[in-house]
Amino acid sequence: MSSVEAVLTKLAAKARPDQVAGMARYGMSAKRRLGVAVPDMRKLARELGKDHQLALDLWQTGIPEAMIVAGMIDDPARLTEAQMEAWVVEIDSWDVCDQSCMNLFEKSPLAWQKIRDWSEREEEFVRRTAFALLACLAWHDKQAEDAQFSALLPVIRAGATDDRNFVKKAVNWALRNIGKRNPNLNRAALETAREIRQLDSKAAAWIAADAIRELESEAVRKRLGIGG
Repeated sequence: MSSVEAVLTKLAAKARPDQVAGMARYGMSAKRRLGVAVPDMRKLARELGKDHQLALDLWQTGIPEAMIVAGMIDDPARLTEAQMEAWVVEIDSWDVCDQSCMNLFEKSPLAWQKIRDWSEREEEFVRRTAFALLACLAWHDKQAEDAQFSALLPVIRAGATDDRNFVKKAVNWALRNIGKRNPNLNRAALETAREIRQLDSKAAAWIAADAIRELESEAVRKRLGIGG
């Protein structure tokens, strides 16, 4: 069983401090960041295997790379609502948010409810996590029914006037991913995008224009088998 110290030593060996400033320019929090690439974190996570307690301990370090590895090695079967709530309020960088969603949160049966809960919160990264989680489910959950996503389109519409950069990008991401699942959801997502376009909000105007551009694109229509 690995210790936190051993994991941090391995992360430090892959650290690129010279990359941190560049990461910050892309909106990643530079606080305590080591500058480790995601492929290196994934390789380390595979070596470690699933370890719930180690995941909890790594998260507590507050080091972005350690927090990302924590999500990669945690056991979704042991993920509780209390843990999800404790973790989400400590997220302060979009990469930690998105990696936590795709590596851990989306695998919990609580994910669908957390989308609704977190979308109503005011904290920027809590709200981003709601929409990033929805985007990840739309991307990865092949068993989910169309109705599960259709039911959350009003949540997307409600979040579309939030002009904070990390929120509006996640709202847009969720809407686009839903619209790329199949023809029915493409139509529903486009209808939602057109409704969002009517809102008196710069954020909404950007979200709608970007989503419509992609969801009406020839590449998406061809992939979904949507005729002219």
